[in-house]
Amino acid sequence: MGDLKRKRGRKPKNVVAEANAAASASTSTAVDDGAVVAVPTEATNQDSQTHRRGRGRPKKGGNHPEDDRSDMAASPERRAPRLYDHNGAGDSIAHNGHVIVEAVAAPPQVRWESVAAAAKAASSMDAVVKVFCVHTEPNFSLPWQRKRQYSTSSSGFIIGGRRILTNAHSVEHHTQVKLKKRGSDTKYLATVLAIGTECDIAMLAVSDDEFWEGVSPVEFGDLPPLQDAVTVVGYPIGGDTISVTSGVVSRMEILSYVHGSTELLGLQIDAAINSGNSGGPAFNDKGKCVGIAFQSLKHEDVENIGYVIPTPVIMHFIQDYEKNGAYTGFPILGVEWQKMENPDLRSSTGMSPEQKGVRIRRIEPTAPESHLLKPSDVILSFDGIDIANDGTVPFRHGERIGFSYLISQKYTGDYALVRVLRNSKILEFNIKLDTHKRLIPAHINGRPPSYYIIGGFVFSAVSVPYLRSEYAKDYEFDAPVKLLDKLLHAMAQSIDEQLVVVSQVFPSFSVTTSIKYSEGTSNFELIITQLVEIVLGACC
Repeated sequence: MGDLKRKRGRKPKNVVAEANAAASASTSTAVDDGAVVAVPTEATNQDSQTHRRGRGRPKKGGNHPEDDRSDMAASPERRAPRLYDHNGAGDSIAHNGHVIVEAVAAPPQVRWESVAAAAKAASSMDAVVKVFCVHTEPNFSLPWQRKRQYSTSSSGFIIGGRRILTNAHSVEHHTQVKLKKRGSDTKYLATVLAIGTECDIAMLAVSDDEFWEGVSPVEFGDLPPLQDAVTVVGYPIGGDTISVTSGVVSRMEILSYVHGSTELLGLQIDAAINSGNSGGPAFNDKGKCVGIAFQSLKHEDVENIGYVIPTPVIMHFIQDYEKNGAYTGFPILGVEWQKMENPDLRSSTGMSPEQKGVRIRRIEPTAPESHLLKPSDVILSFDGIDIANDGTVPFRHGERIGFSYLISQKYTGDYALVRVLRNSKILEFNIKLDTHKRLIPAHINGRPPSYYIIGGFVFSAVSVPYLRSEYAKDYEFDAPVKLLDKLLHAMAQSIDEQLVVVSQVFPSFSVTTSIKYSEGTSNFELIITQLVEIVLGACC
């Protein structure tokens, strides 16, 4: 051991020569990308121990088994600099009696698909705008005037044709609408082109060319499958800047649209949708819009349940506006039906075991083709698609959906082939579809409420906004039973039929004085006059 001792800081002699000899005696080894392999040489154990420690004194106390690491690769700290060729491969380096064969992996290739997806996602977020709206709701208690103004903020996004989409309830009873782009401090005045009350979608436009500089419209994607990732972008409560929440598609079925009081296709997601998110887009992982956030379920027993308007409903609204120049609505078949899951009920209608369908209970008198269908008819198919006994039709692989989805894909004035079973005979009818005429309408479509004042009596037409104004949001429980019965079960017998109530009686009036403001037909005035005569006759 005395011959192996050296002074601190001095390099051992003949290191390079021994390394070259070891390199010539070593065996070539196949190395994977990025692998580092140490090949033992024919050097003696003494030489290995001499050169293994490098700088510094050898440990006292003789040889230590744990220090004998001749079969291991050199540590990264002790590794000699690597030499690269033009192909990126590393050269063999002699170091401390070992041949370090290092193969360096080639630089990773850039995935341009990922870069393009990231760029598209960034441009999609730039297309999301904040909507500022000033509302002035009508006063149904005093229908000749309006309520106090109030302001709200929501979200929207830019689509093709220099247009913007948002929710209908975001601009309902609007007096002024302004938009602000992401990263901008300027608010641009917008005009409302169309409002779809049933689908809760509104279309806006901005005439200022500066607003459209540097923005790209959002692209629409297909219906996402279940468990597909979605990202909701908007300007919800809690801050002024843009917000992003993510989740997955939890469910897809026919949903009840709260604002429109109708049932259409909807997506359920578990991403957070808060106040202010309304009108914001929901993107998939490719940066394409798959829906519009519009409502959420708030209950003590549920968590993270939000709803999105899917692309089929959005495209129906856009194409309806482009086709007719205005929003015409979603048509209905005009029937009230019941399931046929009871075998005794099926046999009573003459259905064979292989036949399936739903039974017609009532028919809307205002439906265009109400004379073709009859109660107790069994609807077997709609446009060639068979209807099951529970009222569903095939939708996607492993999924079924209510057959009203097929009707909602039609436009007002379209025809549909309906096959029915009547008295054990199969009949086919080409039925025209039209919008729903309710006895108590769900909306007044932005018009002021209809009313008539005569002799101190204020007569008003009943609508859902009227009930909500008079009996608050719990009108379904607090309103008179007779009104609720008309709301839930009554059908209009004619196109111009209205339900009228005496909303207010002035304490002092003159029978000869009359003030009239009505958006209805002339029959409205005739009915009111007859009612006044009856009331005055009863009072006298």
